[in-house]
Amino acid sequence: MHAEPTPTIWVLTDGKAGDEVQCLGVADRLGVTPEIRRIAPRKPFAWLMPRGLIDPREGPERPGSPIRPPFPDILIASGRRAIPYVRAVKKASNGATFTVILKDPRTGPGAADLIWVARHDRLRGENVLVTTTSPHRLAPERLALAKSRPPAAIAALPSPRAAVLVGGDSRHHRFRQDDIARFVEALDALARSGVSLMGSRSRRTTPELDEAVGAVFARHGGWWWDGTGENPYVALLANADAVIVTADSTNMIGEATATGVPILVFEPHGGHGKLAKFLEALKREGAVHHFEGRLEGAHYQPVDSTQAIADALRQRWLMHRQQLALA
Repeated sequence: MHAEPTPTIWVLTDGKAGDEVQCLGVADRLGVTPEIRRIAPRKPFAWLMPRGLIDPREGPERPGSPIRPPFPDILIASGRRAIPYVRAVKKASNGATFTVILKDPRTGPGAADLIWVARHDRLRGENVLVTTTSPHRLAPERLALAKSRPPAAIAALPSPRAAVLVGGDSRHHRFRQDDIARFVEALDALARSGVSLMGSRSRRTTPELDEAVGAVFARHGGWWWDGTGENPYVALLANADAVIVTADSTNMIGEATATGVPILVFEPHGGHGKLAKFLEALKREGAVHHFEGRLEGAHYQPVDSTQAIADALRQRWLMHRQQLALA
């Protein structure tokens, strides 16, 4: 019996953390440490993406090109500006590289050999894989390890523990004064009920929101990450009996479903139709509930879209490899 081949992989993005981490999550599940390639297209070429061409000065034959050969077996890309580079690699490799795009490329299903989109996106096709949640790096083994070795500050908190993941203002949401007041009131009520609070801010958390939430934790003896050292995000999720997350981040909500614990979502002003569909889908699966200052919901089978995406990718790549051998 022949061992399954191990592919070489590029992860290609413009460096946005959210895009890159999704690509890395899929590569992790394939058991491969990928080569990270980052692009930084110049004007006017950046203006024309995703439909335009790459800058000729960045062609694969040019020194310093972000897509210089040798080309990988698999290219995993994400982000609007990465799409023309995916096309360029496909062409320069004479079709040998199997191309994968995470998120709707906005150029149709022909943009890559395999495309993943979230269920609330419209793109569909024979080569389009659809899941409710996004890929991430929270593999079951990583969560289990973090649970077995909690930081001292988390281990000291009595159960039940709620992980509080705070985002901030985004394209579709705004934390107004009344939103902050509602959130603080609900957190106070939860803590008074006997639930231990542990949590962290994000890059988008405003100083005002940060200070208000931190004051709740101080009042009730919770542990609020002070921003120094590594973000304890994984440890918080792994050691939580429930997760409270603000609605401005579908990534944080989706990642929390990997734990199998109830997710309580706080919605500030704003919203979007796609987000509403996403939350409704997770509510139907019993994972998501509105945060009203109390614990709700029960444990459920953890949602692991990342493994499903990696499995589909491997299967398609092996078929692609076989077709290349027969050509």
